[in-house]
Amino acid sequence: MSEKYFVHETAVVDPGCIIGEGTKIWHFCHIMPNSKIGDNCSLGQNVVISPGTILGNNVKVQNNVSVFTGVECEDDVFLGPSMVFTNVINPRSAIVRKSEYQKTLVKRGATIGANATIICGITIGEFAFIGAGAVVTKSVQPFALITGNPGRHKGWMSEYGHKLQFNDAGIAVCKESGQQYELKNSTVKRIS
Repeated sequence: MSEKYFVHETAVVDPGCIIGEGTKIWHFCHIMPNSKIGDNCSLGQNVVISPGTILGNNVKVQNNVSVFTGVECEDDVFLGPSMVFTNVINPRSAIVRKSEYQKTLVKRGATIGANATIICGITIGEFAFIGAGAVVTKSVQPFALITGNPGRHKGWMSEYGHKLQFNDAGIAVCKESGQQYELKNSTVKRIS
């Protein structure tokens, strides 16, 4: 074990992985070859990181999550307990479809809640917030709040994870950070 990151004695880290400084890999995890994990990540109990997967810096992966080949998570992503990624649209046990893996991109600062399911081939935008148990079948805009099955747009969230309330001029202020956001043409961006 390297001193730049921590691996629990029950975890398995295959040769050929890149693991960043300050990362912690906890009980019963399996990190497969050719995966890349950034600095200061935390992988909870029973996490699987498949070959070719990329996790940015400061990614938090809670217990019982499998991050399959084709998934990329940028910096500061939160993956809630037992959330699910897929990587094939029409899996069958008797038919090998490894050549059909689809890419799923989770952009910087996004949160995916506990027990949510993310269907492959989509992008979750920056600071989007996927509620617990949601089933997401299409790409999600930055700062969007998605809940339910199927996942539906229910509002907008700040970078600090608070629901935004926009005034008549299309401006909202995060109650925790004081950051201002603008809603224009069905798109949100931070303006301060």
